[in-house]
Amino acid sequence: MFARAVRPAVRPAASLARSLSTGAQSRAKVAVLGASGGIGQPLSLLLKNSPLVSQLSLYDINHTLGVAADLSHIETRAQVTGYMGAEQLDAALQGCDVVVIPAGVPRKPGMTRDDLFNTNATIVATLADAVARNCPEAVICVIANPVNSTIPIASEVMKKYGVYNPNKVFGVTTLDIVRANAFVADLKGLDPARVNVPVIGGHAGVTIIPLISQCSPKVDFPAEQLAALTSRIQDAGTEVVKAKAGAGSATLSMAYAGARFTFSVLDAMNGKEGVVECGYVRSEETECKYFSTPLLLGKNGIEKNLGLGRLTAYEEQLVAGAVSELKASIKKGEDFVANRK
Repeated sequence: MFARAVRPAVRPAASLARSLSTGAQSRAKVAVLGASGGIGQPLSLLLKNSPLVSQLSLYDINHTLGVAADLSHIETRAQVTGYMGAEQLDAALQGCDVVVIPAGVPRKPGMTRDDLFNTNATIVATLADAVARNCPEAVICVIANPVNSTIPIASEVMKKYGVYNPNKVFGVTTLDIVRANAFVADLKGLDPARVNVPVIGGHAGVTIIPLISQCSPKVDFPAEQLAALTSRIQDAGTEVVKAKAGAGSATLSMAYAGARFTFSVLDAMNGKEGVVECGYVRSEETECKYFSTPLLLGKNGIEKNLGLGRLTAYEEQLVAGAVSELKASIKKGEDFVANRK
């Protein structure tokens, strides 16, 4: 199992804290596309506070200059620049090493991730087009939902420009891992910073597959409780949407998860060894073209796909149940780009 083979030297939550400290140094230029939104603003704040980032390029269709001015007053070394409107998108991406894309409309009560497709598909395709033209070597971290479709969209756009590198295009599913860690820790009375549950598959409903059997430290649940825990992890996004009663979806926890993933990418780019995160990527681990699994990160993105590990019969059943939905979502994304004018 990956948890024993190549576990990061620092636990995920501790890793995030370290990245916000004053020790690490980097020259990375990071762009946040959708920086004025509910995820974009707290995500940009976390990135501004990290010494792993030397330049922070913020882009959105409105309010970006105010967000950039606000963040620029924080006493950390990252230089912040704001860009606003389609005419400034290319400038925002010049020389970027990492591009994080939280742009898009959020879910509202009663909406599924597929309901977001038409709007967010166009947004992601437009932004991926700009990345392909301006910083094709950058690592792309897509948060915009539905991730099961937006990663195929970003990949197909990059292919059209002949710059697609499957090792550098990630769907950020880290929130599923963060939630699984928190929920397991709560049930077992553990320190959540010391819990690590790999989550594979995709990033919507039944495609979210927590591998509780591979949790570190090892935990056990009766079958009924395991099923309830799995369902809660799969439906946690809806839990937040309902709790906010129409005021939005998961923004603060997603910003945290997005920052954690970005810091892991930057750590690996800086030469840190043993950095492992789950991510939704081009994959040959299953019959689906894209699939989330634990990934060993390196200087150029994915160094090694660590695969599914040993699954229980229950987890194998979850994987089998996710395949058809994942395939349909992937095809939907690919067809969108193929038919796009």
